[in-house]
Amino acid sequence: MALVSVKNKFQIVIPRSVRKKIGVNVGDLLEAAVERGKITFTPKSLVDRGIAESLRDFKEGRAYGPFETRDDLVASLHKEAAKLRSKKPGRKA
Repeated sequence: MALVSVKNKFQIVIPRSVRKKIGVNVGDLLEAAVERGKITFTPKSLVDRGIAESLRDFKEGRAYGPFETRDDLVASLHKEAAKLRSKKPGRKA
């Protein structure tokens, strides 16, 4: 168990081992709460979960566009639809 001290402006330092375990970095937001006489800090995000998933998809290459024209968009949709049709198993008689 790591001990911390309260500084003159009521600041505390979260020990490195604790920060690493929960993945807290400089600039991250923590929600402070009192639970059963204990102070708890919970990492929080300002980004909506849906937006975060979209950003992750984009970083991992699961995104399309941007498109220069609407024709480029339609062509991309047709291309993806053709890929899905070719993956679909045929019906057995």
